[in-house]
Amino acid sequence: MVKDSLAATKFLDSLAENNHFFTEIRNIDDEVVRTKIYYDKGPNYNTANVRLSDSVAADLKTSGTFYTKNLDSVRKNINQKYVDLGYSFSRVKTKYLGMEKGIPKVELSVNRNRQRKIDGFVLKGYEKAPKRFVKNLEKEFKLRKYGDENLLAINRSLQNHPFVSLERPPQTLFTQDSTNIYLFLQKKKVNSFDGMLGFGNDKEEKFTFNGTLNLNFRNVFNGFESISLFWQRNPDRGQSFDLKADIPYLFQSNVGASVNMNIFRQDSTFANVKVLPAVYYNLSSRQRLGLRGTFETSTVLDSLYTQGTEYTRKGAGLWYDYTAPTEIELFLHKTRVRAEADALFTNYSAANLDATQMRYFLAAEHNLRLRGNNYLNLKGESAMLSSQNELTTNELLRFGGWNSLRGFNEEALYADFYYYGAAEYRYLVNNQAFFDVFLQYGQLYNKVADLRPQLYSFGLGFNFFLPIGLMSFQISNGNEFGNEIKFGDTKIHWGILTRF
Repeated sequence: MVKDSLAATKFLDSLAENNHFFTEIRNIDDEVVRTKIYYDKGPNYNTANVRLSDSVAADLKTSGTFYTKNLDSVRKNINQKYVDLGYSFSRVKTKYLGMEKGIPKVELSVNRNRQRKIDGFVLKGYEKAPKRFVKNLEKEFKLRKYGDENLLAINRSLQNHPFVSLERPPQTLFTQDSTNIYLFLQKKKVNSFDGMLGFGNDKEEKFTFNGTLNLNFRNVFNGFESISLFWQRNPDRGQSFDLKADIPYLFQSNVGASVNMNIFRQDSTFANVKVLPAVYYNLSSRQRLGLRGTFETSTVLDSLYTQGTEYTRKGAGLWYDYTAPTEIELFLHKTRVRAEADALFTNYSAANLDATQMRYFLAAEHNLRLRGNNYLNLKGESAMLSSQNELTTNELLRFGGWNSLRGFNEEALYADFYYYGAAEYRYLVNNQAFFDVFLQYGQLYNKVADLRPQLYSFGLGFNFFLPIGLMSFQISNGNEFGNEIKFGDTKIHWGILTRF
């Protein structure tokens, strides 16, 4: 039932729009309060010889005439293509042109209305997110065509964001003059406590305990800032303390600042203090490019220790960082790349000597999905410290351990150049646990001790979520090529990561 003759005419016309080209009016009963119209829809023709209007053929860059066995599907596809072009309220019109060899001939045209483009974002739920965060979203997506492709891109850009999560997919508010995307955000619990306990032998093959504590406070003041405290003790009686602070959006700009202070003490022989202040620019939500300074001091604590010397070091350098988030909550990230280069100027007070040095660092990691629940984690790292003079032990690069070349003690390997690569097979039991088996190969160059050993390590582990956090258990063993595997060199690590 329709309210007037105009509505009745539109209804009858709509039958032709839906492939009933031979609708006939059979009878009309004009009553006192209403008019009854009796009609015969006739057959529904879904096969047709189609001619596209000139504007449609130009917009879609396709042939103007063709034959189809499914006119409804053609109309639906054309409508979707216009939606993807930003014409969200477009309407495909069908005009009957007659019969051609028993097949209807029709013309398809489109009433496009106004093209829709993304005009801005509105935050709901967590509205205290940094203004620069919203501005960066607008910088990336504003004035893009409104459509499914860009809506999915927005959703992906916020998926597994380190500080916020989407409570539901982005919603859209259309007005006559604007198209705004509503983001229903939730502030993540990103403060964390990370503890690790290790068991192994020291250089004298004595069984020792070692471990790390890592405490992170993040986004406490709603600026995506972070403060972290790190302490580590290795089996060779070395201790490391690290303090980091990072503010990504200074004065609501894309310029950020960070500072890192590291203190390393090797038993009673020497201690190093390093401060690394930095400023950087957020190239995107995943990339940073920065400039940093280096201020370092090393003190020899034991007068009988002849392998080291006291020095002070200053310098400046560039660094680049890229991090792609992962869809697997058990993994830290999908891809990570870090590159650093520093020019250093070192003064050795005892020898009254100045030296120019260069320090390089490159690390990359990627989680590759093989098939189903099978993943391959690929990781590589390399660093070099080149100098005009002969380096001493207390200024060499240190690596090895839980987050480096596993199977060796924490920071027990000294080198002026090293590299290693790792392949780790991971089987995801579910979204709460995975098993892993890994193999690593590396080499170090130590000119001080005239060493160039080729190293390997292997092991297995199990990671799973408990109510208190992410639990990790690892067994590993490593040695130099040519040396037989010793059971006593096996390292056992147990750790827990809790977010609050």
